[in-house]
Amino acid sequence: MATRGELPAWVNLGLIPLLNLTAAFLVSGLIVLALGENPIEAVRLLIFGAFGYGEAIGYTLFYATNFIFTGLAVAIAFHCGLFNIGGEGQAYVAGLGVTLVGLYLGFLPFILVVPIAILAAAAFGGFWAFIPGYLQAKRGSHVVITTIMFNFIAAALMTYMVVNVLIKPGSQIPESDRYAASTLLPKLHEILAFIGLEISRSPLNLAFIIALICCVAFWLFVWKTKWGYAIRVVGANEHAAVYGGISPAKQIMIAMTISGALAAGVALNELLGSQHRLILNFPSGFGFVGIAVALMGRNHPVGIILASLLFGALYQGGSELSFDMPTISRDIVVVIQGLVILFAGALEHMFRPSLEALFARPERAEATL
Repeated sequence: MATRGELPAWVNLGLIPLLNLTAAFLVSGLIVLALGENPIEAVRLLIFGAFGYGEAIGYTLFYATNFIFTGLAVAIAFHCGLFNIGGEGQAYVAGLGVTLVGLYLGFLPFILVVPIAILAAAAFGGFWAFIPGYLQAKRGSHVVITTIMFNFIAAALMTYMVVNVLIKPGSQIPESDRYAASTLLPKLHEILAFIGLEISRSPLNLAFIIALICCVAFWLFVWKTKWGYAIRVVGANEHAAVYGGISPAKQIMIAMTISGALAAGVALNELLGSQHRLILNFPSGFGFVGIAVALMGRNHPVGIILASLLFGALYQGGSELSFDMPTISRDIVVVIQGLVILFAGALEHMFRPSLEALFARPERAEATL
């Protein structure tokens, strides 16, 4: 049993998110019922559309890859006591680094150019996050405000670059030329076919494996290194960090730079893995949903993977659902996603007081003789 105010880890990391998710889907079911559709049938179609056949699973994991990257980006900042809302802009600017490599270094072999593309994406995304981190650490500005502002700056910058600098010669479509073939991330069905395994074709690519590697690296860094410990100390108590000889300003800049580098994984998955060219607004809201992913996953890589699978299923299954049930439009699916975010974020502690009372250990009365 836990003392008052404390909960077992399995309750905090498992039961509470499950209760919040259940509440979100119950409210969603009422909305579907109000539209004249069967909620149970809608859930069946959504699950089938996300996991019912090979191609659907591939698309679900493809979307989940983006959420893993952005969820980890939010989580590393949160461990330092920061709220990075700029994952969208950081992923967007990282696409510029990917594009420069894809367009101008395609003469290099795959084994060399792909690591360079990964480093370029991380460098551009990390730099775009470092600036708000520096402004908070050295100038006292709030990282929430600056990261929101930098999302708009990134959108304007990338629109200019795509339309005026990198646009395909002779084209009226705002997109770059296609990347060199040597820079593209192979699809997983191509990799498995090479070793004799057949799976359905989908956009799922090597970035999914990179995302899982980042999850392991995240866990090792945050909980098994002195640098991760320093970040967590600053996030827990900045005054205690100073007393222990840890510089909060340094850790803020480090955490934000790593956060931007992780968000840059969206550019790898979307551009090198799927689109094969730079297009406008390719992050498509993945940076913002990453906030909900980190909240649902309790800023732990295992939880982030599970939450990413959920949102990947909502993206893919929601598309299938809106096709099979025209009454439930794509906008209603977005509402359902919003309810999940609402219950996972704003109403995160809705069930906590009752569970704390349930799991509280009765206080022992002190007997006096």
